[in-house]
Amino acid sequence: MHRISRTFLTGLAAILPIAITAAVLWWLGSTAEKVLGGLLQAVLPDLLYFPGMGILVGIGLVFGLGVLLQAYVVRWLLGWLEGLMQRIPVVKTIHGTVRDVTKLLSGDIHKQFGKAVLVQFPGSDFKLVGFVTREDFAGLPDNLGGEETVAVYMPMSYQIGGYTLMLPRERIEPLDLSLEDAMRYALTAGVSARKDPS
Repeated sequence: MHRISRTFLTGLAAILPIAITAAVLWWLGSTAEKVLGGLLQAVLPDLLYFPGMGILVGIGLVFGLGVLLQAYVVRWLLGWLEGLMQRIPVVKTIHGTVRDVTKLLSGDIHKQFGKAVLVQFPGSDFKLVGFVTREDFAGLPDNLGGEETVAVYMPMSYQIGGYTLMLPRERIEPLDLSLEDAMRYALTAGVSARKDPS
């Protein structure tokens, strides 16, 4: 019985991520078609509308938003909206997790973090995964950091928070993982980890 349940759970673990991904994509597509397609059907004559047009318009809108985000005013407005969402207790956890995962998938992580490192705390064997966010403190208060100081962001698992530590450079140890893999490791509490073959 134990072997049967273990085999079942192994199969479930293999199929569940694929099923959830397919379900989310199906939901996004059907929602876009239902909402945007319904609007298009109300505006366009029946001869011009075809099934799937709502999905195409949705993709176009997302692409258009990406183009608009190149403008300073739109970026400022989006930053203000994100700051507002970060003040709402439950919303900030959901929003922070979704934001970090989408940035991870889009490759935007390279713009925010320099490299993945291990930080060992003095007087203990504990090590934490961190990400260097600043190595140059020029123009900032002197007591914030100097030439031998680095700022390291220490994310908490499942993005429930994090800390930025100003550390002596000798306290950090390079981590032989890509930024994506190190972030995945940190955000999933070490459950998901892999090292791409070089």
